[in-house]
Amino acid sequence: MPTATDIGTLVTRSAEISSRPMIAGTRTSVARVVVIYKQGAAAEEIARRMSHLSLAQVYAALAYYHANRDEIEADLAEEDAEYWRLATLHKNKA
Repeated sequence: MPTATDIGTLVTRSAEISSRPMIAGTRTSVARVVVIYKQGAAAEEIARRMSHLSLAQVYAALAYYHANRDEIEADLAEEDAEYWRLATLHKNKA
């Protein structure tokens, strides 16, 4: 009989890598999975594109997102603001 996986162990936080939620055993953030999801990709498509992730890991990331939407949306907004700050800085130096 196959060993059951505690789905609570599929998403973790590590101060060594990032304070943001990450898919356990990878350097892939939940937010990265969510970006592809918000572009319209289903879980199966995300797992195909991110072949280092299992379908269970993708679903765990999506479950985490839906349970903690405000946190992940804030992370995405912060990353977007930083992108535009750096793009503007670079543009002004050119």
